[in-house]
Amino acid sequence: MNKPTRPATHIAIAGAGIFGLSAALELRRRGHAVTVADPGPTPHPLAASNDLSRMVRMDYASDQLYSDLAAEAIAGWHDWNRRATTPHPRPLYHETGFLVLTSNPMHPGTVERQSYDLLTAAGWPLERLDSAAIARRFPQWNTARYTDGYLNPHGGWAEAAATVSFMAAEAAAAGIEIRTGFRANAIITQSGRAAGLRSAAGAEIRADAVIAAAGVWTPQLLPELAGLMSPVAQTLIYLRPDRPEKFRPPHFPPWGADIPRTGWYGFPANADGLVKLANHGPGRPVDADAPRDADPEVIAAGRQFLADSLPELADAPLSHSRACFYHDTWDANFYIAPHPEIPALTIATGGSGHAFKFTPALGRVIADLVEAIPNPYAPRFAWRPRGQPAGEPTRHHPGE
Repeated sequence: MNKPTRPATHIAIAGAGIFGLSAALELRRRGHAVTVADPGPTPHPLAASNDLSRMVRMDYASDQLYSDLAAEAIAGWHDWNRRATTPHPRPLYHETGFLVLTSNPMHPGTVERQSYDLLTAAGWPLERLDSAAIARRFPQWNTARYTDGYLNPHGGWAEAAATVSFMAAEAAAAGIEIRTGFRANAIITQSGRAAGLRSAAGAEIRADAVIAAAGVWTPQLLPELAGLMSPVAQTLIYLRPDRPEKFRPPHFPPWGADIPRTGWYGFPANADGLVKLANHGPGRPVDADAPRDADPEVIAAGRQFLADSLPELADAPLSHSRACFYHDTWDANFYIAPHPEIPALTIATGGSGHAFKFTPALGRVIADLVEAIPNPYAPRFAWRPRGQPAGEPTRHHPGE
């Protein structure tokens, strides 16, 4: 256990998702006592992180900050794999590569070309692909449609729910208390400072500092966030092809296909033979407690996309579908910052549909903010008023 860089304190965290648990692990490593409160179980059935898979990529157009943070996180994923594979049959992170395909040439200024140029300039060994290479190496794709792209071998996918379970187990082993059955609905203050959490049932957790990391439920805890972020539903589609081996790496790695213009991305068949695809687009505004029902129109659009792009999957049986709730901020950047009016309160939320890949690196960012240590990523994630939306460059924004 490292000695704390600040005097040891007791820190209460609302939320046992990726923000809350990553912060808990890092703060405990620095010597602090930590209690994590969550309605439970962990992973929570309604949480965005409770899923089969999440993409891990460094490809963020010309956005150096997210590319650097992803590279740092990938190093962390490898470290977690070394610890996780001893008791588990497979790693948390599968570095199978990330395939970027386009139906138009990757001209300068396109999102795909910006990603390619930034990463190759940094020395990452990307493999440029033309239609012949796509046909030879990735034969499931319609090469009459996709004529350009690249493979980034330094990327892949993570097992989402298994990662949360791993972090919860690591937390318990480190002496972190995870108090399930505790849905925080108020921040306790004392002399104007955050001093703990109170549940809907009236239970309390007293602490020296508090982190609000409750995902889409965070604005219920802090209503002042409601105008800055909100949940949107994104339909996830899970198919069960007759021959799943045809849809596994190296011939079928995780992919994004014309993603800035269409939003479609997906994953190889997992150990159970399921192929997942989804749309990284605007989504559908919802209430945080709404049912996680899939949108039939998105499923139909997904079938059309497959018919045009991956014809062998177009008629694959639908295993199941459901909605994942993004917690979108107005500008697609996270909020990891001290509360501007309540000392000793830090917020860590607003994943905006792209936070999971950074999980191994988020804890250090959050812990530095709690300890008032300068962090190079903090200015981007600062508490900020609503402005002109910028949007994540690799997300589909219809009409732009």
